[in-house]
Amino acid sequence: MHDFLIRNARVFDGYSADIEGGLSVRVADGRIQEIGPSITAPAAALVIDAGGRTLMPGLIDCHIHALASALSVQQVELQGEAYRAAHGLRMLEHALQCGFTTVRDMAGGHYSLARAQADGLIQGPRYLYAGRALSMTGGHGDMRALEAPPRYTSACACDGGLFSNVFGVVADGVDECLRAAREELRMGAHCIKIMGSGGVVSPTDPYWMTQYREDEIRAIVQECEARRTYATAHCHPASAIRRCVEFGVTRIEHGSLIDAETARFVAERGAYITPTLVTAVALMETGRELGMPAESLRKCEFVTAGMWEGLEHMRAAGVKLAFGTDLMGRLHRQQCREFTLRSRVFTPVEVLRQATSLSAEALMMQGEIGCVSAGACADLILVDGDPLQDINLLAQDGQRLSLIVRAGEIIRNRL
Repeated sequence: MHDFLIRNARVFDGYSADIEGGLSVRVADGRIQEIGPSITAPAAALVIDAGGRTLMPGLIDCHIHALASALSVQQVELQGEAYRAAHGLRMLEHALQCGFTTVRDMAGGHYSLARAQADGLIQGPRYLYAGRALSMTGGHGDMRALEAPPRYTSACACDGGLFSNVFGVVADGVDECLRAAREELRMGAHCIKIMGSGGVVSPTDPYWMTQYREDEIRAIVQECEARRTYATAHCHPASAIRRCVEFGVTRIEHGSLIDAETARFVAERGAYITPTLVTAVALMETGRELGMPAESLRKCEFVTAGMWEGLEHMRAAGVKLAFGTDLMGRLHRQQCREFTLRSRVFTPVEVLRQATSLSAEALMMQGEIGCVSAGACADLILVDGDPLQDINLLAQDGQRLSLIVRAGEIIRNRL
């Protein structure tokens, strides 16, 4: 961590569209100490002249898969732990250089990767993880092929009696769901992810299918609440979104095919949705080339076609939206493209809030990250230009960032 003063900056605080120029921000002990027009720095402190550039909170990506080194889960598992770790290192370094100072891994994240980042073995964003996602048999987290034998007769790899893969654990019934959730929480999971509907890359479930019973979902939610955290659910269709939120889930991943009525219901309940536009678009463009099965491509086409209307419904209803990308394999290089895609529906300030303060709220870290305010963690980026006028400044893989600060540590300083 460094003690330094940034002066002559235009500050976007993560909330207000009204930006004040000529401000200084003093950082010490990893936190923002002061913000104002006339702040003096201690004699030994580094002074950085922002030159009128825009200082804003570090970006937050609430939906990544650091260990997803390929599109196929079977291929990811065959590649081995070392290969997956090397991919995660590359992905996290790329995210940090793009200005993402916090990420949340939504399936497959592990305490050892979080510890490696915290101990400085790798240079990446603050790393939160949901552990392995919970899926019912035949659900979105069950990646067995149609031809695979049933798990109760198969000598398949198991974890204490629960069938699992790199990204998910299959749990059926309240007792198994509780056991699986408790195991992931025991291993440091920031939250628990439920597969609440069918998905694109899973081989045997339609995307429109609702998954898990009410008693199973409520049991998982209650277990999360007991740990003072939350459950989030992978959902594409409106029916899955509605029932998960009704059963106590407060965060939804994707929400692609939401309708107007469900969007209003979600907004009334104060739940968050994390749309992931770039993964759908990127898979439509390159999925066939990357070996994506024809059935998955068909499911992706349905989801992609409906997600733009879904975004309009969310915006009209005032749903609280977080920022996420959900990219796997080499597609992680398109992380910043999410800004451009969201700008088709949202104004620049709306997108900026989604990538900062609203994502911080969704992570239960409001006031700690996603904002520029006294006492907050010093996660900061300095943008060459005004992203409130041109959001695409953030879509250039960090090329327009002169300064990147994570938890008070200067990662990049081109000034």
